[in-house]
Amino acid sequence: MNNTISEVSEIQVSYKPNKILSSKITTSFDAIQIIRKFWNEETIQMQEEVKVILLNNLNCVLGIYNLSKGGITSSLVDVRLILSVALKCLATGIILVHNHPSGNIKPSSADLSIVKKLNESCRLMDITLFDSIIITKENYMSFADDGLL
Repeated sequence: MNNTISEVSEIQVSYKPNKILSSKITTSFDAIQIIRKFWNEETIQMQEEVKVILLNNLNCVLGIYNLSKGGITSSLVDVRLILSVALKCLATGIILVHNHPSGNIKPSSADLSIVKKLNESCRLMDITLFDSIIITKENYMSFADDGLL
């Protein structure tokens, strides 16, 4: 018998919900009020970050996932990682949020492209992409509010 079979990693999945947030999100403004509590306002104009708000089927916040920190003008958005986290915590909906250190809330072509890809991928997994939000120190832009989803 071949010994390589015994060297294969066993994968275990666990789920331990921690209801620190029971806030319900019904508008982009609700999402902004919550996400700003998890954002370092001291670096919002210096470094781009991407966070994901994970929601249950009642649109209550399950948690916030810090996806990535980038440079001055970009940050990595890995759709597979977003979906793996959403699936792991049994989220039925997500909101993608990232900042623009420049202060410009207009979505870039890269922003539009990644949101389209994420939306299509979420549909395959029966997860709703409720919104993608760009925040700055004083303002925000919602893809859902602007009809871009």
